[in-house]
Amino acid sequence: MRKAKKNSKNSVVGKLAKILLYVVAVFFVFTIFITICYRWLNPPITPLMVIRKVTIDASINKKWVSIDHISPSLIDCVVAAEDNNYLVHRGFDFGAIEKAIDEKKTRGRVRGASTISQQTAKNVFLWQKQSWVRKGTEVYFTFLIEAFWSKERIMEVYLNVIEMGKGIYGAEAAAQSYFHRSAKQLTPNQSALIVAALPSPLKRNPAKPSEYLSSRAGNILALSHKIGQIKFDKESIEKAKHNAAKRELQSKNKKK
Repeated sequence: MRKAKKNSKNSVVGKLAKILLYVVAVFFVFTIFITICYRWLNPPITPLMVIRKVTIDASINKKWVSIDHISPSLIDCVVAAEDNNYLVHRGFDFGAIEKAIDEKKTRGRVRGASTISQQTAKNVFLWQKQSWVRKGTEVYFTFLIEAFWSKERIMEVYLNVIEMGKGIYGAEAAAQSYFHRSAKQLTPNQSALIVAALPSPLKRNPAKPSEYLSSRAGNILALSHKIGQIKFDKESIEKAKHNAAKRELQSKNKKK
């Protein structure tokens, strides 16, 4: 009798293990497949768009444009404000993470350290609410897009899906809504204002900037000029890596 019960229990555990393995296998196959597809196909909608529609009845105003039809100044400002080492890292900026941890310890201030790659992964595949589950899957999807997409493609997707206002998603919709022009026609100042509003796009209006928003936009613009124009050719990426290594060496020498 006991042996029969034990065999029955082992059978149930075995079946559950098989089901779990099947679910995990399907998850990995599907997520890798969809990530590879999005290397060429544009994501039709994102979880955040659906969530905003359901929770605050926001419209979904978006229009996909290729990166060639987005002002270079917007790309420069995004890198300056969100991810200075975008061309260099492989999805995670460990230097920025270390600085964020130090700032939390010394000043008690929370500083964001998410890269553009991480934000793209979150916006395309996941939800916004913070949790360890979401953060873990964000790491996984960031690894995938860095493995299967180019830096140029990641930037293109990011600038087409990121929330830039209530019901406004992507550079083209933002440019049309705020400045009545295409994303390609955005001036450096307009680009900086749009990027300055990104941390709180539902509360800030680039077309009617507050004093704080104008000041932040000015700082972003100044930093973008210092970093220089962002290009995605092999030579520019190698140069960015060289400059980053040089800065890191200088920083280490200063600490000594």
